[in-house]
Amino acid sequence: MSEMTTPGAAGWIEHSGPDHAAAQKFYADVVGWTIAGMPMQDGSSYPGIMMGEQPIGGFSPRSDDEGRWTIFITVADVDAAVARAKAGGASVVAEPMDAPGVGRMATLTDPHGARFALITYESMRQ
Repeated sequence: MSEMTTPGAAGWIEHSGPDHAAAQKFYADVVGWTIAGMPMQDGSSYPGIMMGEQPIGGFSPRSDDEGRWTIFITVADVDAAVARAKAGGASVVAEPMDAPGVGRMATLTDPHGARFALITYESMRQ
């Protein structure tokens, strides 16, 4: 099991905002990240943040009014973790959904308003 698929690990980071190209250039210039297109099963390309050959995150293709980072925390069962989060006072931003070729994920805000996501990678469910 890689660090990415270890339950409890911060397995992925994703930026969303109003200007994808400007955000990618900013972080490439400031942090030195390489941004590379990662082919998706639906034929689209996802701009991945690469550390050598390994992706650690990406830039959401969906627009957002304000720039924000979301951290994806790996869990063994997204649906069960969402239920526990809701019981603990979290609000669901995006209900659990399957992303083909990636895994099952959901986005929430904790009781203090911080946004985060939960993910179970497909490789964990085999």
